[in-house]
Amino acid sequence: MKTITIEGQLRTENGKKAARQIRSQENVPGVIYGGAQEINFFAPAKAFKPLVYTSEFQLAEVKVDGKTYRCILKDLQFDKVDDSLIHVDLLELVDNKKVVATLPLKFTGTSVGVKEGGKLVTKMKALKVKTFPKDLKENIAVDITNLELNGNIRVEDVKADNMEILNSPRIPIASVVMTRQLKQEEATAAKEEKKK
Repeated sequence: MKTITIEGQLRTENGKKAARQIRSQENVPGVIYGGAQEINFFAPAKAFKPLVYTSEFQLAEVKVDGKTYRCILKDLQFDKVDDSLIHVDLLELVDNKKVVATLPLKFTGTSVGVKEGGKLVTKMKALKVKTFPKDLKENIAVDITNLELNGNIRVEDVKADNMEILNSPRIPIASVVMTRQLKQEEATAAKEEKKK
């Protein structure tokens, strides 16, 4: 799995004034929680870019004060005015402790319905799962080969080994809908049938 390394520094002072000072030097304050203790740190804003501005699920190795913390991104805060990143929350991965993560869906195969002229509509891009850190993956593969015209794949149809999917099981994640051209062709064929 892709891992981003972030070199951070421990925050000695907390509070708004200290955070403002950190941001004025193009750094972003953050917190790592979920492990033995909470670590308040900061790192250069550009170090977070590959972690924040992507749809991929990645791990972050944050090096602070001589220690390395394996983390996943939990929350972000952006400035309301200039949309710059102003705070990052990271969850430390502890081997025997389950974590909740949002993993992107990767659709594989070519749907039967698409081959018949339908159009694939994806309704969800990611699923929320609960699992041990060792079972985390970059994405959850969903095979759509058998998805027929006007058919759906729902959350309950997704097979994710060693993971508990937290989304509602009946929610559709992808479907194949009839295109306008196909509808017109069927309507024309039906009219021709009536004339006979």
